[in-house]
Amino acid sequence: MSSNNEQTNSHNHFPWSHVIGFGLSIVLTLIALWVGFYSGFSLTTIMIIVVILALIQASIQLLMFMHITESEDSRIQTGTILYAVFIAVAVVAGSIWVMSFGMQYMNM
Repeated sequence: MSSNNEQTNSHNHFPWSHVIGFGLSIVLTLIALWVGFYSGFSLTTIMIIVVILALIQASIQLLMFMHITESEDSRIQTGTILYAVFIAVAVVAGSIWVMSFGMQYMNM
């Protein structure tokens, strides 16, 4: 009964965390666009800044939208997130590896 009341109460208030997370995501995206298009930094510096901003934005989205801190069993969520990060890194690194060898063999 109390959990049903808690769920009802949690749905009655305005979702400020979602609005704040959405606003921060937009601000971080605009900063990344400014760094990419209008800053005079070198390519390496731009890439490092954009990756850092992307990691910050991913963390914000995990905290604000995915409610990672609200679960009772955070060990399972942490394991799932680490697995997802591993898969994402494997896909990106594998794609870059395949594209680099493809360009090398096609004399591009």
